[in-house]
Amino acid sequence: MSEKKVKVGNLVIGGKDIIVQSMTNTKTTDIDGTVKQILELEKAGCELVRCSIPDKESGLALKHIVEQVNIPVVADIHFSSSLAILAADNGAAKIRINPGNIGSLDKVRYLADYLKERNIPIRIGVNGGSLDKKYKDLNQVDGMVQSALEHVHLLEDCNFNDIVISCKSSNVFNMINAYRKLHDLVPYPLHIGVTEAGTYTQGLIKNSIGIGGLLVDGIGDTIRVSLTDEPVKEIYAAQNILKACNLYNKPYCEIVSCPTCARTEINVQGYADQIAEYCKDVKKNIKIAVMGCIVNGIGESEGSDFGVAGGQDKSIIFKDGKQIALVPNDQILDKLKELVDNFNG
Repeated sequence: MSEKKVKVGNLVIGGKDIIVQSMTNTKTTDIDGTVKQILELEKAGCELVRCSIPDKESGLALKHIVEQVNIPVVADIHFSSSLAILAADNGAAKIRINPGNIGSLDKVRYLADYLKERNIPIRIGVNGGSLDKKYKDLNQVDGMVQSALEHVHLLEDCNFNDIVISCKSSNVFNMINAYRKLHDLVPYPLHIGVTEAGTYTQGLIKNSIGIGGLLVDGIGDTIRVSLTDEPVKEIYAAQNILKACNLYNKPYCEIVSCPTCARTEINVQGYADQIAEYCKDVKKNIKIAVMGCIVNGIGESEGSDFGVAGGQDKSIIFKDGKQIALVPNDQILDKLKELVDNFNG
């Protein structure tokens, strides 16, 4: 994790916890729709949200959005430093700029001075697909890193140090290597993710490899799982990546289930999906096993708090490695829900 901590509203990026964020896909001028989406993201566990500010009307709308939500809002800025200033004046807790298209260095200097007076941090958001032409002779990894460093040094020359950096690419290999290089070169928090990762299945795989691969190496302070899907799915995906990396810091239910085979006696996928949905918002540290047969039963699910091992007509319900009941298969789900409700750790 980073040496430096950056305060964004009531959050600290660069602390011991990984901050989960997403981005709205509503029109920012649609205040009611944007607020509704942010509140849904909050409920799912989003801690920081980004809104695109493509025009003056969006910047002015930001004020009314910020007043109605409970998490810090980041203004996503392209092409116009004046829009960044407008967003700062209307409640943005952080400004994201893209060095490849923000304009002249003088404009960046002016923006840095303006935001410094207001204690608003900047994310230098480098994107592999929009690098400045000056880096055309470099490979994408080196081009992204050099672009980030150039703007870091520019902000440092302005005595501006509240900096977060991202170096995103749709190429997972390039993204990983860019962040590894940056991690060794700068003390600032890193926002990590795979940009333009695609629709849910492909995007989830690319983000899991890219984000997860960096997190297990101790690289990354805040994450966004970019998906062409409903933004709330990004939050659940991010949480699952953090859980897999043993970095999730809140109580949660973990479902383990066998991949099924010819010995399977019950609908493992159905029961696993249903109990996972039942536990989605349960704030308890529980590990539940759904196993399709006796072979993949109590022994294979070692470490689970409780679970089921499927049988042809009746199935074994076990707890702490011991059988506690034999129930008809149509009662499996009810029994698992009862154990969830009564679980006290």
